[in-house]
Order: sequence, then C-alpha cells, then structure tokens
Amino acid sequence: MTPLSQLMLATAAFVGTHFLLSHPFRAALVRRVGETGFLGLYSLVAAITLGWMVWIAWTMPPLTPHWMAPQWFFDWAAPILMLLASILLVGANIGNPAMPNPNGVTSIVRPATGVFAITRHPMNWAFTIWALTHIALSGSPPNLVIAGGILILTFFGSLLQDRKKQALLGDAWRGWEARTSFIPFAAIADGRIPAKAAWPGTIPVLGGLILWLAASYFHTMLVGIWAWIA
Repeated sequence: MTPLSQLMLATAAFVGTHFLLSHPFRAALVRRVGETGFLGLYSLVAAITLGWMVWIAWTMPPLTPHWMAPQWFFDWAAPILMLLASILLVGANIGNPAMPNPNGVTSIVRPATGVFAITRHPMNWAFTIWALTHIALSGSPPNLVIAGGILILTFFGSLLQDRKKQALLGDAWRGWEARTSFIPFAAIADGRIPAKAAWPGTIPVLGGLILWLAASYFHTMLVGIWAWIA
C-alpha cells in the first residue's frame, strides 16, 4: 500500500469513527459506559486516528501539487480567512447550545449573538474554512486528502447535528434554527439578525487573535503576520 493510500485509509478512519460515534453508536454506548466514559472513548479514538493521519502525512515523501494558489492568496487572503476561523473556533466554546448541557433547552431560547449570529455552527465552520482555504492554497495529494476529509466531516457533521438536536430538543432547536443560519452571515443578510449582533465579543476576538498568532508562528512555512514582518 502506498503512503498516499495509507493516508486515505487513516483519514477515512478519522472521519468515519467521528460520524459513527457521534450518531448511530452514541446512544447505545452512553447507556453502556455513561456520558463520561463515552467522552473518554470518543476522545481516545479521535486521538488515535488523528495521530495516525499526522504520522503518515509527516513521514511520507513529498508529492507534486496539482495547483498552487497565487502569491496574493498566500500573503493576504489565507491569513485573513484563518483569523476568521480562529475567532469562530474560540467563540464556539462560549455558550454553545450544541454542546452537551443539562440546561440545553433553556439556553437556546436566548437571542443569537456573537459567533452564533454569524452561524449556528461556528466550530464546524471554523474547520470548514480551514479546509477550503488549504485546498485553495495547494493541490498536493496529501493536502487534498486531509483537508477534503475535514471538509466532509465538518460540513455533513453540521447537517447531522441539526437532525440529532431536532430529535433531542424538538421545538427548542427548531426555533434556534429559525432564528439562525447554517451558512455564515445568511441570517444577517435576510434580516433575521441585526448586523450589530454579529460582533463576536472581546474574548473570542482576543482569543482568536492569540490562536491565530500562535498557529501562524508554529506553521511549517512562514505565513500570516510573521511573513508580513519578515
């Protein structure tokens, strides 16, 4: 089996186990091992399959990319998109009604503000933006496999999460869906949410900026602000 085929297998395992554990297997496993045990198992499987992906990608020989983005995209568009993704990712961890929460029904009665005014799936869209940006940057086969896998996981994971939350929370989640949008900024564009409500907040902006600076600094190539000031 070629290294690229191994990477495809590892990526399929990472994506597939996420879907299986999050949806068809979740209820039965929670009944058997409890919520804490399930989260531990979920995290362990995710760590093993992600580590498998990273190890193969890190050790495989370089392959010729099918395309490379123009320099302006490397220099400006990609860093700005990744800053937006970083802010969404940090904001998604603050008051997210999709997170496991014993008060989940009441928490989604509130108005949609911050990153949730932008999209009701800020975490998944953070990784979707990451995947689309990296696909646009380079058409190298390993990059396409990894970014493509993440794109499938986050895009379809959002759709499946809506279905699961509808079943669990009923009208409370349907009301949240009616007030928010799946596509970023769509609810603002059609007038359901005022534009001022989409200010992410101080913590998501500062936290996202710190995350963006750190990820750019430790990137395998010089990117973002570190490339601007070099």
